[in-house]
Amino acid sequence: MNTDALEFALLKAERRVLEMQTKLHCWATDDRDRRFDDLFNLVVDPAFLLIAWDRVRRNRGARSAGVDGQTARSVEDGQGVEVFLNEVRSDLKDRGFRPLPVRERMIPKPGTAKRRRLGIPTVRDRVVQASLKLVLEPMPQTPGS
Repeated sequence: MNTDALEFALLKAERRVLEMQTKLHCWATDDRDRRFDDLFNLVVDPAFLLIAWDRVRRNRGARSAGVDGQTARSVEDGQGVEVFLNEVRSDLKDRGFRPLPVRERMIPKPGTAKRRRLGIPTVRDRVVQASLKLVLEPMPQTPGS
């Protein structure tokens, strides 16, 4: 997918995701007892995955590789974004997706000599997490849930 086509696809996807997020928010606030039984279809929706990819790619951590050694740049330069997202979507839909272990690094704590653990998920796992976040974020939390 060339850059212009990707930018156009992102604009369309942003509109679709925002519309769906608005609906989810309205449904959730209008009826606090409403059950959402089919959110999985939104998580695997190509528009949600594309926006999730864009957020992961633009994040400062995009240069960090997980245990698989892949970065956002290596996905773009290698198999390409379209192929990558199609594979993620396919694995999610056929229930074959399994997150990989998180790569751990020790980083210094600001203002002290102590260090803390930093977990670095794979790019693939970050995209799935971002898609889930896009679906769940518009729905307000209810007490006890």
